[in-house]
Amino acid sequence: MKKTEANILIVDDDIDVLETARMFLKQEFTNITIENSPKRLNTLIQANDYDVILLDMNFKKGLNDGSEGFYWLTQIKEMNPNIIVILITAYGEVDLAVKAMKLGATDFVLKPWKNQKLMATIYAALELRKSKKKVSHLKATQEVAAKEADQPFKDFIGESPEIQRIKSLVEKVAVTDANVLILGENGTGKEVVARALHRQSDRRKEVFISVDLGAVTESLFESELFGYMKGAFTDAKEDRPGRFELAHKGTIFLDEIGNLSLPLQSKLLTVLQSKTIRRVGSSKEIKVDFRLICATNMPLYKMVEHKEFRQDLLYRINTVEMRLPSLQNRSEDIPALISHFVEIYGKKYHKEKMTVKPSVFEKLKVHAWAGNIRELQHAVERAIILSEGNTIDSSDQFISRMVKTTSHTESMTMDEMEKYFILNSLEQNQGNVTKTAEILGLTRTAMYRRMKKHGI
Repeated sequence: MKKTEANILIVDDDIDVLETARMFLKQEFTNITIENSPKRLNTLIQANDYDVILLDMNFKKGLNDGSEGFYWLTQIKEMNPNIIVILITAYGEVDLAVKAMKLGATDFVLKPWKNQKLMATIYAALELRKSKKKVSHLKATQEVAAKEADQPFKDFIGESPEIQRIKSLVEKVAVTDANVLILGENGTGKEVVARALHRQSDRRKEVFISVDLGAVTESLFESELFGYMKGAFTDAKEDRPGRFELAHKGTIFLDEIGNLSLPLQSKLLTVLQSKTIRRVGSSKEIKVDFRLICATNMPLYKMVEHKEFRQDLLYRINTVEMRLPSLQNRSEDIPALISHFVEIYGKKYHKEKMTVKPSVFEKLKVHAWAGNIRELQHAVERAIILSEGNTIDSSDQFISRMVKTTSHTESMTMDEMEKYFILNSLEQNQGNVTKTAEILGLTRTAMYRRMKKHGI
């Protein structure tokens, strides 16, 4: 007979009671632990994920006021509010058990118990535990999803051969559970492709968790990705699941993976190999099931040659590799993208009747677009905001500036062009690095790295 998956702890000072309970319950449940001293509760709970704890009300001989039970019940609930506690009590202590239920106990059983009653109580407790875990996980994923819900667009826009190639590859790869590495310049739509892979996969009904590794500092890496326990550090006021735990059964997208230092690459590789994580402040391993998609604009293969990126990690993350084209290499899609953004920002800024003159499409098709689609997106948004009428034409200030910029940069090298665009954008944004980075499709870390590179 297949046993029910459950991790149960029984705490009682009577060894005979413990052994009897263990022998009976191990026939039905997978993991039964017994303990005769409540003083070890803290250590046991830190090291194990118990579904149910059966706790005696009294431990010292001669005491039957339930004070010990109340004390240890409170300790358990402070350590982990989601653990289900069932009290073990004698006939004369029923009133105490009822009082304890007001303090957080789920139920109680009388000893000597009837086996059928004990089993029914535990099964009911397990259902409650399952429900609590589901609610907790849902709440955490909803918080993350709410922050990521404001996506500028979900689908591919354009019909160029390059985009058709990417669409075809997404259709082939999405139905598998293969790890995918998406390569491409900033602003080319790497997250759009990642979300498309998720939506067309068998995990589409589960959560999609996006992590910008370029924005995660070295000190916060483990707590962000693996989670933490209450009290693990100064601001850890409650248990918190990490991004891998939230992505359980779904997809996790690790953007800017090329920014990870070698020590963090090693920690990430361990998780990818074992499919287990350990929260900061806990020695307990948690199994996680996720589909992995990574992305970067950095030259990972050259970084491997220079010992800046682990070769074994690269092999692990790129079962399938996808290279996204720059906007310059799919310029025929620019009119469709502009129209798409005009519709989005026309609604946002209550200018639904905005139109674009054909001459604008032609002029913007030859713009350099260093920031790719993201730069185009911000350009259209600015045009909608600054436009006096309902038509965007070549005389608009932002169009004229772009045409002038394109003419000026035609003879530049790529490095010179990059420096020019950074300086130009900084000037337009009055030196605001954060806003400039956003417009160019860079993280603040990547922006500062490029400014240092060009001596800005």
